[in-house]
Amino acid sequence: MPELVFFSGTMDCGKSTLALQIEHNRSARGLQGMIFTRDDRAGEGKLSSRLGLVTDAVEVEDGQDLYAYLVDHLSKGRRADYVIADEAQFLAPEQIDQLARVVDDLGLDVYAFGITTDFRSKLFPGSQRLVELADRVEVLQVEALCWCGARATHNARTVGGHMVVEGAQVVVGDVNQAEAVGYEVLCRRHHRRRMTAATARAAALSPDVLPVSQT
Repeated sequence: MPELVFFSGTMDCGKSTLALQIEHNRSARGLQGMIFTRDDRAGEGKLSSRLGLVTDAVEVEDGQDLYAYLVDHLSKGRRADYVIADEAQFLAPEQIDQLARVVDDLGLDVYAFGITTDFRSKLFPGSQRLVELADRVEVLQVEALCWCGARATHNARTVGGHMVVEGAQVVVGDVNQAEAVGYEVLCRRHHRRRMTAATARAAALSPDVLPVSQT
């Protein structure tokens, strides 16, 4: 039976790599997939992995009907044996409903990949709808690690290495990048304390006692 499967995890845990692996395995068997993505780090219409792998994809737009897109694609005699939706957390809830309809009405497997919560530990609307509708939710087993070595469970947005908890839910950035806005994965304890790798290093370098000058 076709399924809607949601592969979830923190940033930097290999979601896009697995999406590319699924695409490779199926295309090697002569199957053709439809790949959707939204706001990939490699740019518009791309599905990319931090390992350097990249493939073309359909960039999902606001208000786009994914079910109608597939129906139109198939009605023109083109093939689609399965669907991959990367960065699925950025999809609208109604677009997740459309992916579920692709499974139920068109009989295609849909593999959705995304992070569950944002930098404030709040559910993305698209991820919430996937949890509600998916036949299976698979937590990826490649564990991302916090700077302290513990399992990373939270996504943090950083500005200049400092964690921020305000701002728009979606701001495109990448992990471990020296840019104005970046992202870092943290364990719950250090997410609660807003302690990133940069701020932890700064704290470690701070002397316990301020030096007193001799005059």
